[in-house]
Amino acid sequence: MWKKIVLILLLVFAFSLSHSNVAAAAGRSYIDTTDGYEFSYPNGWVQVKVANGPDVVFHDIIELTENVSVVISPVPQGKTLKEIGTPTEVGYKLGKNALAPEGSGRKAELVNAEERESNGTIYYLLEYAIALPNNQQRHDLASVAVNRGKLFTFNASIPERRWSRVKRLIEESVESFSVY
Repeated sequence: MWKKIVLILLLVFAFSLSHSNVAAAAGRSYIDTTDGYEFSYPNGWVQVKVANGPDVVFHDIIELTENVSVVISPVPQGKTLKEIGTPTEVGYKLGKNALAPEGSGRKAELVNAEERESNGTIYYLLEYAIALPNNQQRHDLASVAVNRGKLFTFNASIPERRWSRVKRLIEESVESFSVY
């Protein structure tokens, strides 16, 4: 009898954890001590190798086009993020140069740009509506920071049809991005 009660309690506990927002939001952590950044990403996502591309990429194992990535670029003359531009200015540059470069057929509309500070580091949080050449729509969120003479860009890209379902997880992943 006690075994059944314990088993039922364990099942209820496991079910509540697997369906709680706290457990889902926590996800898994990725830490790059060499380049000095970390972030959390959703459970069920895996790292993929991309040649000549971002420093790291993770994507969902079922919805392969849902992904997060980190790109590291040099900063001209050791500028700070604020010296590079305001959140809106940096957001437009990122959209034009990285998310929808000339000739790609993509269009990136900057939806929101804001600044936050965490542990003395300034981050720009950017939100985009992306239109692909095949009429598909995507939702991208980015977190941009400068540290040690490098520009770090964490980008999350999700098909618009899935955005309402994964919005909270992706926002928390983007907000978890930190450089050190």
